[in-house]
Amino acid sequence: MIENRSASTTVTAPSCAADEVTVNEVLRGATRQLQAHSDSPRLDAQLLLATILGISRSALIARSLDSISDSTQQAFSRLVVRRQQGTPIAYLTGTREFWSMNLRVSPAVLVPRPETETLVEVALRLLPPYANAAVLDLGTGSGAIALAIANERPQAHITAVDISMNALAIARENSRQFGFTRIHWRQGSWFDATPGQRFDLIVSNPPYVASNDPSLKLLKAEPSIALSPGPSGLEAFNLIVAGAASHLNKSGWLILEHGCAQAGDIVTLLKKHGFTAIETHLDFSNKPRVTRGAI
Repeated sequence: MIENRSASTTVTAPSCAADEVTVNEVLRGATRQLQAHSDSPRLDAQLLLATILGISRSALIARSLDSISDSTQQAFSRLVVRRQQGTPIAYLTGTREFWSMNLRVSPAVLVPRPETETLVEVALRLLPPYANAAVLDLGTGSGAIALAIANERPQAHITAVDISMNALAIARENSRQFGFTRIHWRQGSWFDATPGQRFDLIVSNPPYVASNDPSLKLLKAEPSIALSPGPSGLEAFNLIVAGAASHLNKSGWLILEHGCAQAGDIVTLLKKHGFTAIETHLDFSNKPRVTRGAI
């Protein structure tokens, strides 16, 4: 029998008594429950059960015919119900993979999205591998962008800002986990946290969903402050672009993640504030997701 975390290595032979429930059977039931609530119900069920058992998903699959205890089934059922209610899978497991790093996440931070890796890719193209560049990450959340850049450019001097102290606590925890000591975490609203400082590169994935966008109902478990800045969805961009020039070194870059329908607005805004070499990049779904400009 597979037990909970404290006994996760104890496994019986594949044959089970008639009244015992196997991993496969529990997963089938949970998959049916989640069918109408997730794009990947089987994967969600596997991740949740693996979390309860304290084992990897691959180990769970290998033990598909093993039986599980009543207490594990009950704990698993509670997580499945929360997933049905709309809680993101990352909040239930406590982690989210980003740039091949398993980051700690909580309801204090936005769940890192795969499309944000596009922003990291663009940043790395502009940062020489061994340069002591000064980088600013505005609205860092879990620290995903700052940590990914630190992982690839260990000599960069990175400052990461967020208005939420709870978010910064998660970011600092992730930083300690991976041993990144060159990141300076600052609390404050955008450039208020870095008065008088200049950087070679500024990156940001700010809130950009319009406050009347119906998609916000599907994201209600995530912090609203990290999702929507106001009625147009452009409010944060207006503040960041307007303040960026006075915080960038000569030939410095500003890189912004935005909604796929906002690229034109971002290009116009960058031009208005004197940015050049403006270019928009597509994400993995071939949607315009990241726009850069030089000052």
